Amino acid sequence: MSRDSRKGRTVRSTSNPVFRNLQPQQQGGGYAGFGSAAAGAGQFANQYGQQPPQYPPYGGQQQPPIPATRPMTIDDVVTKTGITLGVVTVAGILSYALTSANHNLAPLFVIGGGLIGFILVMVASFGRKQDNPAIVLSYAAFEGLFLGALSYMFTGVEFGGVGGAGLIAQAVLGTFGVFFGMLVVYKTGAIRVTPRLTRMIIGALIGAVVLALGNMVAMLFTTDGFGLRSGGTIAIIFSLVMIGIAAFSFLLDFDAADQLIRAGAPEKAAWGVALGLTVTLVWLYVEILRLLSYFQND
Repeated sequence: MSRDSRKGRTVRSTSNPVFRNLQPQQQGGGYAGFGSAAAGAGQFANQYGQQPPQYPPYGGQQQPPIPATRPMTIDDVVTKTGITLGVVTVAGILSYALTSANHNLAPLFVIGGGLIGFILVMVASFGRKQDNPAIVLSYAAFEGLFLGALSYMFTGVEFGGVGGAGLIAQAVLGTFGVFFGMLVVYKTGAIRVTPRLTRMIIGALIGAVVLALGNMVAMLFTTDGFGLRSGGTIAIIFSLVMIGIAAFSFLLDFDAADQLIRAGAPEKAAWGVALGLTVTLVWLYVEILRLLSYFQND
């Protein structure tokens, strides 16, 4: 994801809370404490609670410190993200199979898996534990339980859904189609991640979340609330808007990961990148599946 032409850019915020705590802070025109990749790794090692070994002078000269860990590479990001998504997939398939056999498990997996997954993301984000593989993979497992059961509820006739596994396959293809499409857009520079674009995406995300929460409250008093999830025209438009925001959020995620790589973040920071990308992918999948279910129910 790194491009030489992007060196020297200012550090931008991201809509993904996982990436926000991973990002290096800028001071003076460059990354704080970062010179070369090796120096950057040493600085990140201090942040992650590690100290690079110090060696006594030899021959009257101080030997340079050796970084405690090697810098993160794009291969690390791909590998860790692949492992995380693999856990989500296996847990999702298992959840779908169990829910199909026992429909009473669906609410338990949706509520329990979704709630625990949310708590783990909050712990990782605000506890600065994004690089902890146990937390990341635990999130992936519980999120897989959530997605498998939710997918069955959207598509199973027992819950008023239609389409079955075919609809789920369409949602998966659509999700990764958007992901790779936005990756191409980012890599080619067709849309550049600027501070203005970042503010626009974050502002749109906040507005959409406020509307969604307002709709949930309104549903306590009326059947369809504001109509944002009723399956009608307004619901379809709202889902399209949410899909668009999720898609553009990938640009911020890619840019945040790019900054970490160029700044020389340690290898284990790739787990945080994997977590951030997975959070956005899960959100996008749910929105695409929901949109497809609207058309199936018409």
